[in-house]
Amino acid sequence: MTLFCNLYQISFIKVLMPIQTIKTMKSTCTRLSKYCLSLLMLLLFVRQLYSQDNVIQNLQKESAVASKKTIIQSDSNSSWKKGLLYNLNFSQSSLTNWSAGGDKFSVSVTSILNLFARYARGKDNWDNNFDFNLGYVNSTSLGARKNDDRFDLVSKYGRSISDKSNIAVLANLRSGFFKGFSYADTKQTLISNFMSPGYLLLSSGLDYKPSSNFSLFLSPATARWVFVTDPVLSAKGVYGVKAGETMNTEVGAFATVNFMKEIAPNIVYKGKMDLFSNYLHKPGNVDLFMANLVSIKLSKILNLSWAVDLIYDDDARLFGPKQVSPALQIKSLIGVGLQFKR
Repeated sequence: MTLFCNLYQISFIKVLMPIQTIKTMKSTCTRLSKYCLSLLMLLLFVRQLYSQDNVIQNLQKESAVASKKTIIQSDSNSSWKKGLLYNLNFSQSSLTNWSAGGDKFSVSVTSILNLFARYARGKDNWDNNFDFNLGYVNSTSLGARKNDDRFDLVSKYGRSISDKSNIAVLANLRSGFFKGFSYADTKQTLISNFMSPGYLLLSSGLDYKPSSNFSLFLSPATARWVFVTDPVLSAKGVYGVKAGETMNTEVGAFATVNFMKEIAPNIVYKGKMDLFSNYLHKPGNVDLFMANLVSIKLSKILNLSWAVDLIYDDDARLFGPKQVSPALQIKSLIGVGLQFKR
């Protein structure tokens, strides 16, 4: 700008303009050059600030993405996996002037609850499962009674010795919560209650897991305690516990198989089978406990379930014509109802 003003002074305009005017224009040009220089410096400063702000924003974005990835990775690598599955099935019927006969009114409610918490980190793994089944039926001819009552708590800790095998210890507690009766004509007889019978088992052995759906636990050395804490049942001497006593100790071999598989879209099968042989009393008469559940998802919350339990206990001599013989116990429940899964 200054150079322009100097050239302007030696131009023909200088000849035509008064000296004072020329001086005024020169001063104005000088001021303009200063203003332009200041404006240029201001623009450069603003541009530098804008560039730095972009860098900071990019660093913040990268930091946020990295933090998010870290959080997601931390969640995905969580040592604990927990879940809940609950089915509630309900049915009701009523008859009025029905020639085919039947109960005038009946209602049935069954529920199936499964809770699990599993820990896995490095060579250590710890599986915990709790199953609770409860059923209730009420009809005009039979009255109110339960048709299902069972809880089963299993905790198993293992340390891997190979990709598919663990050395493990297992604890299992199984019983029912409420009184159970057998019915002959109009007579009801108490046959079970809380911890009558109750089974507590402690075992150590080899746990084989070829896949996430299947596990086989084998133990040649297992301790099992059978409880009959109800005074009436204890006095009878049932479930292998001597009359008047509340507990019997057994030592034997134990095996348990667990399997869960989605056999078709929206159809899941879950099965468990326990086998126990008592070294101290008739080891050839192996106790069997098997639970099967088929769950079919009909909609987002509607579900069809079929539960089948099989039990054989040589010490449960409550059956036959004289009710003094063991037998294979079979229970089957089918229901349609609500399902809650988490």
